[in-house]
Amino acid sequence: MTDNHVIISAENLWKIYQLGKQEVKALCGVTFTVKKNEFLAIMGPSGSGKSTIMNILGCLDTPSKGKYYLKNKLVSSMDDNELAFIRNQEIGFVFQVFNLLSRATAFHNVELPLIYKGENKKSRVKKVENALKMVEIFNRKDHRPSELSGGERQRVAIARALSNEPSILLADEPTGNLDSKTGQEILKLFNKIHSQGNTVIMVTHDPNIAMHAQRVIHIKDGMIEKDVKRGDSS
Repeated sequence: MTDNHVIISAENLWKIYQLGKQEVKALCGVTFTVKKNEFLAIMGPSGSGKSTIMNILGCLDTPSKGKYYLKNKLVSSMDDNELAFIRNQEIGFVFQVFNLLSRATAFHNVELPLIYKGENKKSRVKKVENALKMVEIFNRKDHRPSELSGGERQRVAIARALSNEPSILLADEPTGNLDSKTGQEILKLFNKIHSQGNTVIMVTHDPNIAMHAQRVIHIKDGMIEKDVKRGDSS
């Protein structure tokens, strides 16, 4: 993998789970690339393999076979400590459930990954403030999750994912716990984040959410059914 514009390269990825005597093939030879500053949706029904892809891309799991490169590093051969380092340095996660600490303010929730990373306070404060401003929640920085609406909590969760200035932002059903109006506001926010130079990969089962991305990979039975750029009729 030598293309400088390619940030992710997945080559013939397989994921096979052993359940007793039964083999379950979650991924069956998946190959694709993602370019820097691309907005990609990975779409498929429940059980299609899309969450397995997300876990591999996010360095939460490793493939049974195949190669995964992130920024020209062969991630698929790394041990748990190396994967943890890559997760901390390169990847921001946004989940369907917000995973915020209930007793911590919005500011402190966003700051936590930077504390774990060992950044000094001056640098942390600047990054947290920038992230909160980007997601338009800075005026609620001193509020705890119980004092925020669902949409505001998701904005805090997105700010936390952005605070580390990651190479890629991975979003797993990010509007799943929100009403449709709030969900649309969050999707607009992802478009804004993408327009400011971030690489965004979003997993969804909903075609109305996937249409916000530049490109959609459709997964079915652990395989890529089709790979469509927006505006492409194929």
